[in-house]
Amino acid sequence: MKTTRNLVVIALLTALLCALAPISIPIGPVSITLATLVVYIIGALLDYKKAPICIFLYILIGIMGLPVFSNWRGGVEVLVGPTGGFIYGYFLGVIVQALITSIKKDKIWIYPVGMLASTVIIYTFGLVWFMIAMNLKGADYTLAKALMVCVVPFLGFDAAKIVSASLITCKLRKPLDDLLSDNYRSNRRKKKTSAVPVFQEPENQVEVINNNND
Repeated sequence: MKTTRNLVVIALLTALLCALAPISIPIGPVSITLATLVVYIIGALLDYKKAPICIFLYILIGIMGLPVFSNWRGGVEVLVGPTGGFIYGYFLGVIVQALITSIKKDKIWIYPVGMLASTVIIYTFGLVWFMIAMNLKGADYTLAKALMVCVVPFLGFDAAKIVSASLITCKLRKPLDDLLSDNYRSNRRKKKTSAVPVFQEPENQVEVINNNND
């Protein structure tokens, strides 16, 4: 049953990523998307083993041609295109985020710290890949120019996503961990047992009965 619960959670989070990632606002070669918001949520809720499975499945679904990438695109050409590096960055970013979050997952401050680390990794992969891809096409992209295209316009949006995702996931992490734990069933039985009221006879009633017997 634990395996089933894990599969269901992974499938739901993958579906959420596939549903929201295509929603984009084109502002140039790189678009503003909701993909990073869901990546933050995945990295905050799952451990470092389960979180990358969601990203892998997302990429696999995109490779199959389904429009799950930004601007409702799909296919291998997106992954090898100028913005493909951001998608690869999701994979390593979510692993690092999950590892950081697991250190103090009961503290709210650890969630934005993990998401910030993930953002740095995603930006790094995306920036380097974009520069290589565009320069191979003959475009002259210096580091400063690439930063203005791939990083600077998105800082405010990603900050808002980090705040939103942190507030959401810090409340959900503990219940989800309980759901996916080995002791989930036994813990539920204990809660049910403790919730059953134990009735005791009032002391004065016992005394009246004793007096009558006398």
